[in-house]
Amino acid sequence: MMLNRLETGSLASAFRGSREEFVVSRGRSPGRSQSIQVRASSGGDPAGWLQTASKQLGKLSSFGEKRKTATSTSTRGPSGDNVQYTGVATTMKKLKVLDLIDRVADIQDDTSEIVGGKRVTVQLVSKDVDPKTGESMKSSEVIFPNWAGLEGPAASLIDFVLEFTVPKSFGVPGAILVKNAHPNEFLLVSFELELHDKSKAHYVTNSWVYNTEKTGARIFFQNTAYLPDETPASLKALREQELINLRGDGTGERQIGDRIYDYAVYNDLGNIEQNEKFERPNLGGNDMYHFPRRMRTGRRNTTVEAKKFPGMVYETRKTKGDFYIPRDEAFERAKMSDFLADGFRSIGHSVSSKVTGFVTRKQEFDTVEEIKKLYAKKGEKVGGINNVLPDKEDIPEQEQYPLVFLQEVLKPDGKMEHPLLYPLPQLLQADDTSWRSNDEFAREFLAGLNPVMITRVKFPIRSSLDPAEFGDPTSAITKDHIEGSLEGLSVEEAVTSNRLFVVDYHDAFLPFVAKINAQQNSATYATRTLLFLSKDGILKLLAIELALPPKTVGEERITRVLTTRKDDQLWKVNWEWELAKAHVSNNDITAHQVFSHFSRCHAVTEAVIICSNRNLSKLHPLMQLLAPHFKSTLEINRQARATLIAAGGSIETHFTTRAYSLEMAAVNYKDTWTFESQALPTDLVARGMAVPDPDSPHGVRLVVEDYPYAADGLELWGALKAWHKEYVDIYYKDDAAVLQDSELMTWWTEMREKAHEDKKDSHGWPELNSKEALVDILTTVIWIPSCLHAAVNFGQYDFAGFMPHHPTLTRRLLPEHGNEKDKADFNKNPEKYYLTSISNIDSTTTAMSVYEVLSAHCPIEEYIGERRGNWTNNEKVLAAFKGFKESVNEADAVMRARNADPKLRNRGGPVKMPYQLLRPHSKPGVTSMGVPNSITI
Repeated sequence: MMLNRLETGSLASAFRGSREEFVVSRGRSPGRSQSIQVRASSGGDPAGWLQTASKQLGKLSSFGEKRKTATSTSTRGPSGDNVQYTGVATTMKKLKVLDLIDRVADIQDDTSEIVGGKRVTVQLVSKDVDPKTGESMKSSEVIFPNWAGLEGPAASLIDFVLEFTVPKSFGVPGAILVKNAHPNEFLLVSFELELHDKSKAHYVTNSWVYNTEKTGARIFFQNTAYLPDETPASLKALREQELINLRGDGTGERQIGDRIYDYAVYNDLGNIEQNEKFERPNLGGNDMYHFPRRMRTGRRNTTVEAKKFPGMVYETRKTKGDFYIPRDEAFERAKMSDFLADGFRSIGHSVSSKVTGFVTRKQEFDTVEEIKKLYAKKGEKVGGINNVLPDKEDIPEQEQYPLVFLQEVLKPDGKMEHPLLYPLPQLLQADDTSWRSNDEFAREFLAGLNPVMITRVKFPIRSSLDPAEFGDPTSAITKDHIEGSLEGLSVEEAVTSNRLFVVDYHDAFLPFVAKINAQQNSATYATRTLLFLSKDGILKLLAIELALPPKTVGEERITRVLTTRKDDQLWKVNWEWELAKAHVSNNDITAHQVFSHFSRCHAVTEAVIICSNRNLSKLHPLMQLLAPHFKSTLEINRQARATLIAAGGSIETHFTTRAYSLEMAAVNYKDTWTFESQALPTDLVARGMAVPDPDSPHGVRLVVEDYPYAADGLELWGALKAWHKEYVDIYYKDDAAVLQDSELMTWWTEMREKAHEDKKDSHGWPELNSKEALVDILTTVIWIPSCLHAAVNFGQYDFAGFMPHHPTLTRRLLPEHGNEKDKADFNKNPEKYYLTSISNIDSTTTAMSVYEVLSAHCPIEEYIGERRGNWTNNEKVLAAFKGFKESVNEADAVMRARNADPKLRNRGGPVKMPYQLLRPHSKPGVTSMGVPNSITI
């Protein structure tokens, strides 16, 4: 992957330039690799040594990262009353594309240095005020020396050594002020300060610094956290000013260099100025469609008036992807290159079928076996998205190659391999028929792609929809359908013994079914699936209810109940039954994408990120805690808004619900979402999948002991909560300290009143009045982008990459609900009817390519229990975090032991695919395991 430093521990070589001041050395150092360093003197003709250096670096400087060290001092040297501090600022210049620097911008910046005297400077700010003036003590501004230089085309890390002379009483600086007079931005990767006593201070940077001539100096604080009322006097004004800068004033269109976090509703899903058919309702800000808030962009409103949704005002969409987010929220360069390369190669896997379809006009699969030909054979490598390069003992795997995009496209496994076949999903690896078994179908509601929907049954099952519009609210599934399949129990006994469960999409789908089915090539039902917990601890599929809305108001729904048959065998396929299961799976994959995945993870976390940056200073201990759980999320959400969830985008094109997908998401959020219900224990109890039990480790006892998502999730929930309790105890001495934290109180108020404004008067908002309440809130906030997202995201390819198992499209109803042609087609060739009822070739391969990208881990992924860099200098916090990491590893050991226990049959099921989605760590690629800190994909 991208070389953060050109590691050279395994190669001995050295050469020198024509001047002593320019040295590039490579040499072996026992036990450690070294970085290339380029040292520039402050005297002499810069062009001369740069040209000489460029020639001698040759190919090496063309693709490897290097570090360039230059030294600058303040004007005053140390004296008896002064001391000298040495700072090292690590920077990277503006990028053009992928891993390549912007050569034009580089020349502009160099010219501004040489000709215009424009500089980049740093100034230290003491934690103490000057006793004479009462103002903050500051050092002189120190210039980044010798900025101008000829860099290779690949991104480089450049070290600038800066010398500061300050009074002995200056102490440890609490902040630095960085000014950039260049026309272009640069990345301040890190800033480390060595004090006169050789101790070191680190500052929270890794931020793009744009021109500051109009905005004022950028403020970067030391990695020491303070509650608001504990802030050193000299930093209080800076703390307040930084929050003012991040909030903005709510006006104007955001520009790329802005660092402003503000709210808006989703009023830009469709470009109606391009085509009025793309009109979609605003999500949020109205009584019908509630939704969390997104990042405000401030673009102008459309000139086309709303027609389908009168009174709504829409924001323009200039081009695809033209959505503002602060630059620091974008992917890091290695992540972006990896993401693009993954997409490029995954599309390559679909080329063969798409080209064949274009040439032959073939749009449909003829048999299920034909679909399997899209995959490589078991064990065969296809250049899939696994990113793993050959290990080199002295070089970290993620730092082996400089140009991520080319390496990932051409040699993801270190060698050229077949680019036109998809990797075989784990679902098919043990055998390629068990996916169709009823037991596997049932098991995945506990241990599959969307294990958060199953609930305990209250029988008879009843709808909460208006009977006047949708008919009798009682489910069509009766005792007669199921009583012979309950191992001798009556329905009442099965209910009271907690052995009857349902996955119920009836109420979420039925109000939309008529509109969905009126669209071209869309045909769906509102489904219910009834399940029974057998005495051997596995779920058994009992019945499927398929419902259509009344044809006219006042009539009854059209329903069909299908039940399992004792003679069902994998080798003897009942295609009508398989089509009924396909309709359930289609409801489920749609609910997974727009309810469980996008709404409850991506959209909810975006609102949290906006709220946190507006109200919690970088100095706040909670911002230090939350920061890794926000990484890359706004970028991936921006990409989703551009292509996945937009009107005419991937969801609308390849999912049955099409234009109503996000509309359904908003209604579901309105009807079901509360903050408290996002906490795992609360959610499990609310769904009847657990009961409160103070004697259990996590305060709840599972109704289904072998519920892999819940059991593993509670291990991580417990580890998170314990870590957060220790963290809160370090910074808050008592409950009163929580209430006195002005930033925290404003954060929680704004979370409710602005981030989730549509739900501000709903129940389920806990009162933040104690340390215990704060721990619960933090654990819920962090659970969502880490564990919940991992559970519903990283299994997409291995569970749904084989289309018949989770078709994104259903295009025909059961024959009895179709026309005469449908019945004739089914009688003639049931398998062909089944295949023409679900996704066609184009939608299948498109979904597979998307799943392959979305299920992949980047090699620079940061997993739960991991943090890089000097994020805090608090020894108590570091000790507590070490304990948290150990707890995460212990949870992983528990999960591995569970997967090895043959009595826990729901963990592997008929397909023999162990449940690993909540195992904390993973190698890069598609693995169906690993819990990143944040939503990075």
